[in-house]
Amino acid sequence: MTTQAVPGGQSVDLSASSRDDRDALIDEFLGSNGSYYAAQFAKIGSTTRLTWTFNLAAALWGPMWFGMRHLWHWGLPFLILEAIALVQLSRGLFGDLSVDIRERIAQIEETLVLRREQLEAAIANNDGSAAVFERNIRSLEEAIGGIEAQAAAAEASGLWIAFSGLALLGIVKLAEGVAANTLLERRFSDWLSDRSYPAGISQAKTLLSAGFVALIFAVCIAHYAFPGMWPAVVEFPAQQDYRLAAIDGIRSFFDFAVINGEWFFDTITYGIRVILDALEVLFVNTPWVVMAGIIILLTGLAAGKTAAIYTAAFLFYIGILGFWEKAMTTLALLGTAACISICIGVPLGMLCARRPRLYAVVRPVMDFMQTMPSFVFMIPVIAFFGTGKPAAVITTMIFGGTPVVRLTVLGLRGVPEHVREAAIAYGASKWYLLTRVDLPLAAPSILAGVNQTIMLSLAMVVVASLIGARGLGEDVLEALQYASVGQGILAGFCILFCAMILNRIVQGDRH
Repeated sequence: MTTQAVPGGQSVDLSASSRDDRDALIDEFLGSNGSYYAAQFAKIGSTTRLTWTFNLAAALWGPMWFGMRHLWHWGLPFLILEAIALVQLSRGLFGDLSVDIRERIAQIEETLVLRREQLEAAIANNDGSAAVFERNIRSLEEAIGGIEAQAAAAEASGLWIAFSGLALLGIVKLAEGVAANTLLERRFSDWLSDRSYPAGISQAKTLLSAGFVALIFAVCIAHYAFPGMWPAVVEFPAQQDYRLAAIDGIRSFFDFAVINGEWFFDTITYGIRVILDALEVLFVNTPWVVMAGIIILLTGLAAGKTAAIYTAAFLFYIGILGFWEKAMTTLALLGTAACISICIGVPLGMLCARRPRLYAVVRPVMDFMQTMPSFVFMIPVIAFFGTGKPAAVITTMIFGGTPVVRLTVLGLRGVPEHVREAAIAYGASKWYLLTRVDLPLAAPSILAGVNQTIMLSLAMVVVASLIGARGLGEDVLEALQYASVGQGILAGFCILFCAMILNRIVQGDRH
């Protein structure tokens, strides 16, 4: 006897002796035509090979059938294909295929009238340019003749366009009928395991599916086959007054925030400036021999001798071409943004990993930070912090600060529960559990997040140079402004080498 588990600790008997129960479940799932689908499902489930069945209702009703059966992820592709087929069919039978060509002819005729008037004026004034106008008129008349031939050819192609649309519609209908029963049987299997899947057919869902499909078909056919029939569905009815009011509201909000929050933004700027000045003293003012030796040693300890040799070659390239000071300035700016992002991101990720509600609030904010174009969020940063290095640090943090949070959450949630339960059973405290179990096991994911934050921060050096950040990004920006290919390529390789050095140090891969 074969059974299948369902939520609630019950089991559904799917053996031959319980065929009536299975038919009842199919009736409950489908709401109609249970006997037909019971036979089809039995045929499909009787073999592991592909079983060919054809659902006439699905082929006739098309996307509406798939919508009624809660299969919209398949219904939408079929809807698009049917819409294309119907558009081609209606264009070929009823559409004006030469409307664009006739518009071109009308434009040329207007130009032709103007040239004839100019020719008459030139003849009346005995102007020597009359011959030029005559040649221009002959050229335009010849062009009209050629375009009229194109219009006739376009009109003659209507039958073939209609035939292609009809052929595509037939192929789509055939595919819908063949795939329908198999897709519905898979949906039924999912429903047996999880009753949260929607089932049955309701009048509201049927009307919604039919209305949606009819709307898509009607709008597409009207727009492509009969241009200008429904202008309201082609151009969105925008309201400029709303846009102007929104602009005024945003400007007022920023003015209010800047005036009343000046102390807050000054405090943040001061804190960033302290860290940035300290790192600039470390990277820029320290003799190059000391810094190069430290970087090479760190790379060798973290990634091995081969990586240390490559690092020495990269640093030689940076120094010999005169980019040393700018590279160190870039590293100071990058280090400030990365340090602040990591110091905020790792603890925040630790909190979010054990507090799903907090993560549900933080995740949309991080999605916004990652998807919003950098040039857009630079606008409020400049409004609040002005231009210069602190604003560049904040812009870099917004762009590159999210991976460390996400990967910290991922790493801590990936710690096996049986390991944590064993530690708790042996009397581990929360602090011991965090420092000796969770963080060591999640360390690879956390380090990957740190690495990604550093890499994304380094990717912002060129954009940050737009708002006053010094360093290698400034050279690349100048190369873009003055089309200096050589300078841009050389500075770009410096940024690349800095990224490779940091990547090897942070990853610690000795292979």
